[in-house]
Order: sequence, then structure tokens, then C-alpha cells
Amino acid sequence: MNICKRCVVTGVVQGVYYRGATQEQATRLSITGSVRNLRNGDVEVIACGEQAAVELLIRWLWQGPPRARVDDVTVDELPPANYKGFSVLRD
Repeated sequence: MNICKRCVVTGVVQGVYYRGATQEQATRLSITGSVRNLRNGDVEVIACGEQAAVELLIRWLWQGPPRARVDDVTVDELPPANYKGFSVLRD
């Protein structure tokens, strides 16, 4: 079953390769969607795909790349969407 989630990651998550590493993980898990920096210093991730794969990505978001320090990950349900691949959105 395909699902979509919106995750907002807080902590030291900008300037530490968080978006690029998230794209790599999402692509490895066959997840579609996007990742982008928010103006307040958080990172937003839209993840769509098989439920088990999306849950694995969300667990990874709590760790992130080596230089990141994740304080919180909030997760909201989104309606299913048809994204093409997984994109890093620029500011």
C-alpha cells in the first residue's frame, strides 16, 4: 500500500548535507517526493511509497548524516501523490 508523509526535521539539519543524504536514502528505498530547507532552519521531507519503506526513511531521518544533530521529527499524513523520483528543492 502506498502512503505519503510530510516530515519536518528540527535540529542542526542545514549545512550538514542533510538534503543530499535524504535523497540518497529515499532513492535507495524507492521513495518518491522531495526535501527542502525551511527558512526557520528546519528541513521538510515529503515521502511517498510503500509503507514499510517510508517508515524506514522516517527512522533514518532521526539520525541523518554524520554531522547532523536531530532534535525532533514531526510526521503528518498526506493524501497519496504521484511524484516522479525524489527531488532536492533549492531555497
